[in-house]
Amino acid sequence: MRLIFAGTPAFAATALRALVAAGHEVALVLTQPDRPAGRGLKLRLSEVKALALDHGLQIAQPVTLKSAETLDLLRNLKASAMIVAAYGLILPQPVLDAFPFGCINIHASLLPRWRGAAPIQRAILAGDAQTGISIMQMEAGLDTGPVLMSEAVPIGPDDTAATLHDKLAALGARCIVACLPPLERGELEAIAQPQAGVTYAGKIHKSEAVIDWSKPALDLDRQVRAFNPFPVSITSLQGEPLRIWRARPLHEVTGEPGTVIDASKDGIVVGCGTGALCILEVQRASSKRITAAEFLLGCPLGRGTQLGT
Repeated sequence: MRLIFAGTPAFAATALRALVAAGHEVALVLTQPDRPAGRGLKLRLSEVKALALDHGLQIAQPVTLKSAETLDLLRNLKASAMIVAAYGLILPQPVLDAFPFGCINIHASLLPRWRGAAPIQRAILAGDAQTGISIMQMEAGLDTGPVLMSEAVPIGPDDTAATLHDKLAALGARCIVACLPPLERGELEAIAQPQAGVTYAGKIHKSEAVIDWSKPALDLDRQVRAFNPFPVSITSLQGEPLRIWRARPLHEVTGEPGTVIDASKDGIVVGCGTGALCILEVQRASSKRITAAEFLLGCPLGRGTQLGT
């Protein structure tokens, strides 16, 4: 099938790689403009652009899809469909209507649950037992279109946003490749999303990453996992920020919220509103990520030490 592909980060690059490997003709790749990144603020290519360059694909990086020039470009390519994955720009109605098979989105949740920007993190935060991929026919609403295909994956007790992202990226790539042949043959029916069960996955804000030790340990474990690798859960120790990269909940241990109960090579155990959290990996400001055991070698913590102050 002749396609246009629109996407920006690694999640999208996985799908683009699979489409090219499956023999689809990608007539154009749309991706976000290069952004300054790092301490030197050098322009960084998106993962999708880097992959497109490797494969010699035509690339466009418009700041908006609303211009007549961009719309003419898309129409003149005579593509059958546009595949969209974590692109980052709103598709206006003329673009949605520009292709015989429409615009097809790879969404990282089981719609209608977790429509919106951060479905992976929100699923972990909510304690969902599973999530998945929905291949959706796009329309004007936010992730409201009918679903062509979906497949579920369990969320494991140790899954972080990073590990779940990689699972879903691979699954999304497999699903979009499996979806297109029966769609082209007219054998795939788009099923309207039910009205029941709609939830929205709002954008993640850095303020959400601050640890509130009065919450149950189970909730804080989910927070740590959901915000790994971004924005990373954070508390404070002696007035200095301390990022928490990895932890596990202890249900049979109790102590004052935010107070160190034990600190050993096995981790730093901190009391919570219910249970305790065993911190396994941390990062101080301007330092690298290290295990709790390594951290304690340079910064011993006695029982009763208070975090979050």
